[in-house]
Amino acid sequence: MRGPVARVNTRRGQVVLAADATHLYAHIMEGRVFPITYNVAETLEGYSTIKRLADSADHIIPGHDGEVLDRYPAAGPGLEKWVVRLD
Repeated sequence: MRGPVARVNTRRGQVVLAADATHLYAHIMEGRVFPITYNVAETLEGYSTIKRLADSADHIIPGHDGEVLDRYPAAGPGLEKWVVRLD
């Protein structure tokens, strides 16, 4: 797994902030790896760890996917498509 992740206990359960360990939902959900990857086997093992740490696939937040902004509500007025609530 490349880069640290954080597991956060929220009202809806254990959410994993995957940061650079998985850039996009497609990477972790479909077993894809970032095009520049040093060790594919370790990356896929990291994906398994992330999935174990999260309560479900809906509790995994990739580090660079714009879809996060579509899946979660804005943290407040005027923050749409900028800052979202993950809890």
